[in-house]
Amino acid sequence: MIVSLLCLFFLTGNICRSPIAEAVFRKMATDAGVVDKWRIDSAATSTYEIGNPPDHRGQACMKKHGVPMRHVARQVTKEDFMSFDYILCMDESNLSDLKKKANSVKNSKAKIELLGSYDPEKQLIIKDPYYVIKCFIFLNHPQLKPLYGTIGF
Repeated sequence: MIVSLLCLFFLTGNICRSPIAEAVFRKMATDAGVVDKWRIDSAATSTYEIGNPPDHRGQACMKKHGVPMRHVARQVTKEDFMSFDYILCMDESNLSDLKKKANSVKNSKAKIELLGSYDPEKQLIIKDPYYVIKCFIFLNHPQLKPLYGTIGF
């Protein structure tokens, strides 16, 4: 397996939007036959949820739509900034936090951006579905497809 591109999704707690984006991205890469060329992961900027599984509602939604989800919340590391090509976050608060953290890493190579910057509708912020009782998949899936086209598959 040759990993040529690495993508890391970020949010504060790493139990809702970011693991959903990770799972959907992995499913789309698998369906496109290019998952072996990617290292796909997600992480948190905080320590709030480290070690916890994704939110049960997100897991149920992924299962309902046939999207495999295997994740345990973790916090971003210095190595992430040195090894990932793309670090995509869901909102401006996380973008600011990640850029500050990246500035303290000597060999940071990651392109840190909002996932929504790849949305053709330019909905830059991926809204937090945590307090809304509805299926999460549709909040992330439409904004992931343009990313694939931009990156090359």
